Amino acid sequence: MTLPRELNVRTRGDLAWAISVGGIATVSFTTFVVFAWYFASTLFLIFSGILLAVALSALSQLAGRLTGGPHPLRLTLVCVLLAAMLGGVLYLGGSTIADQAKVLSGTLKSQIVNVKTYLDQHGVDTSYFDVNSILSETPKDGVKDGVKLPKPPEIPGTVAPTTAPIPRTSNLPNAGTIASSGGAIVTQTLKILLGTVGAVGNFFIVLFLGLSFAAQPGIYRDGLLHLTPVKHRGRMSIIVDRVSDTLQRWLIAQMVTMVAVGVVTWLGLKLIGIPSSFILGVQAGLLAFIPTVGAILGGLIVVLASLASGWLAAASAFALFLAVHALESYILTPILQRQALDIPPATLFAFQIMLGVVFGVWGLALALPVLAIVKVIIDFLREEEETSAQETPAT
Repeated sequence: MTLPRELNVRTRGDLAWAISVGGIATVSFTTFVVFAWYFASTLFLIFSGILLAVALSALSQLAGRLTGGPHPLRLTLVCVLLAAMLGGVLYLGGSTIADQAKVLSGTLKSQIVNVKTYLDQHGVDTSYFDVNSILSETPKDGVKDGVKLPKPPEIPGTVAPTTAPIPRTSNLPNAGTIASSGGAIVTQTLKILLGTVGAVGNFFIVLFLGLSFAAQPGIYRDGLLHLTPVKHRGRMSIIVDRVSDTLQRWLIAQMVTMVAVGVVTWLGLKLIGIPSSFILGVQAGLLAFIPTVGAILGGLIVVLASLASGWLAAASAFALFLAVHALESYILTPILQRQALDIPPATLFAFQIMLGVVFGVWGLALALPVLAIVKVIIDFLREEEETSAQETPAT
């Protein structure tokens, strides 16, 4: 059967249009993936600013329930209170934090070397552990940051290499030595300066973005909706509101959890008698932002730092870590976040590992909010599909 000429032309036109749309969609998606791959750190930096804005907006809404008033005034009050709290902590305990951080750094390096030595002596191959940098930074007197560091393990059956003394012809270094030393000093100084400037710059970028988004959230919401085609603006509006509400409830619950974990860890380690208990509590609270992986890292740091005080102190610190982990996983998280997120732990852990391997620390730290956004979108699309299926009459 031969189709009419007009129908045949229309069919070919529809096919060409479908191929064109599919090609454009494929190229656009590939471009987006490549862009996200090469500029992942920048995208995660912007996403961190958005999360800060969501947290400030949530705190502003809580302040509105207590005091009332316009949003700019409540946001200013929240920012002033947070700045005052941070300034008070730095003013009252800044020197203590700095001293404990210095001692903790030396203690951790010492215990890492001790653990490696113990494993080497018991026939465990530790060659895949990268501790050469730690050993190379050990001073000649074996003292680092006020902590006595152990000597590197000696392998039985080997003889330490001996070198004949090089006769000195002059006490003054030659021009090549001066040039190389000066170049090394300049290189290390530039690395330190660039690293410091990068970290401080990222902090202020996140702070600026967070304050800008939180000051006028309606403008950015409307701008995002205007970028959406008219026929999809209603659906996009619902998705944006649900994402914002989910992230707000999750961030408030997460902040409460972080404070509780930090305070309990600090007080528990102080009762056990572990040095640098305050800075250990701070790091445990900050790492609580990263589910599962953060708790493991925090517990590992606590146990390593406690080994310097003896096996009994280390066992007590490990028991404290288990108690804090149980408090976080079985009490705080179910009570505070049951209305915010409902993601299976295995799914979350797998997603964390995937983003951590692909994007590094950024992906590991922000895996949960990214997965929360994906879950909100999938739930909305599923609800819409079920609603349309119920409204369609059965044939």
